Amino acid sequence: MPPEQTTVAIVGAGPAGLLLARLLHNAGVDCVVLESRDRAYVERRQRAGILEQATVDALRAAGAGERLDREGIPHDGIELRFGGRSHRVDFPSLAGGRRVMVYAQTEVVKDLIALQLADGGPLLFDTEVREVTGADTERPVVRYVHEGRERSLSCSYVVGCDGFHGVVKQAIPEAVRSTYERVYPYSWLGALAEAPPVYDELIYAHSSRGFALASMRSPTVSRLYLQVPNGTDPAEWPDERIWDELDARFALDAEPGWKLERGPVTAKSVLPMRSHVTEPMRHGRVLLAGDAAHIVPPTGAKGLNLAAADVIVLARALAEWHSTGSTERLDAYSDTCLRRVWRAEHFSYFMTTTLHADPAQSAFDTRLQLAQLERVATSPHAAAELAENYTGLPIRS
Repeated sequence: MPPEQTTVAIVGAGPAGLLLARLLHNAGVDCVVLESRDRAYVERRQRAGILEQATVDALRAAGAGERLDREGIPHDGIELRFGGRSHRVDFPSLAGGRRVMVYAQTEVVKDLIALQLADGGPLLFDTEVREVTGADTERPVVRYVHEGRERSLSCSYVVGCDGFHGVVKQAIPEAVRSTYERVYPYSWLGALAEAPPVYDELIYAHSSRGFALASMRSPTVSRLYLQVPNGTDPAEWPDERIWDELDARFALDAEPGWKLERGPVTAKSVLPMRSHVTEPMRHGRVLLAGDAAHIVPPTGAKGLNLAAADVIVLARALAEWHSTGSTERLDAYSDTCLRRVWRAEHFSYFMTTTLHADPAQSAFDTRLQLAQLERVATSPHAAAELAENYTGLPIRS
């Protein structure tokens, strides 16, 4: 039988909710995780694939580092392509030795689910959370449906890790909630392909045809992105058209024959681009983390890492409250996280607007973009700023 009481109710079994559950388990704080989808859906949900050093360190400390260290692909930089030229940004030399790891969100989730089911608290899939009540009381209640029955879970704190459209956010009254948003006039067409990458690190390309990104999921699987108009139907892009457009956008003057390794595209999707922040991230006994509180465009690889930073800060705060009764860190949770969130929002906005071709931009705007990219390529200070933000700023709580 699902429990009727717990210390922390976590809504959402994505990376944020699962990592928080593991960190709380290790700190001796009991929790229950409620997830609306089934396990198979959660484990195949394609999202981010770039982990900052701090995220990698947190997964290792949580006990989820064995397969990550065996199968993850360390990256010491990225390549910028613009104006027919290429420039590499070296992370360790510019960011105090920090690097990033390529390891898909699907694999992070699988590792954390396995740990939670092995020795963690209850993890309930196929569970629809209907509402959260009593945010201003000492025992808020989560009302949900599991296996066809309506149930309730009383707890000390509720954490919403249930995404942008989640239910938990609605427990924070609109009168105290502020939202800030920017919607971009383009989307990403994402393609997962059974094709070995012919590049060692991610390639970010600015071109007159639009932005392109070459990434990877493994030595045999490529993850590729193309800037496309909003509302694009993936069916309009057969495999050959995707490969031809990628080759055109990655073209180099010095290597006219450079091409990607081609293979069958196994998945296609269109991802709209938006920046969004909800403030505050806490009201009473209800707290938000990850996409429930903020969205970033994927250009800066910040989404999963921001979610991880949120729950690392929150786990420390909840562990302190549980062991000492002090709410000092919990009271500071929203302000602490939002400082990092807005820094990441700015970096993601910079990467997005510098590399993408706005349909309405002028030739003057394009020259400004190229001037900024040239500065990164020629100024150690500008390159260091990019490297420090990309690899991730320290997590303070």
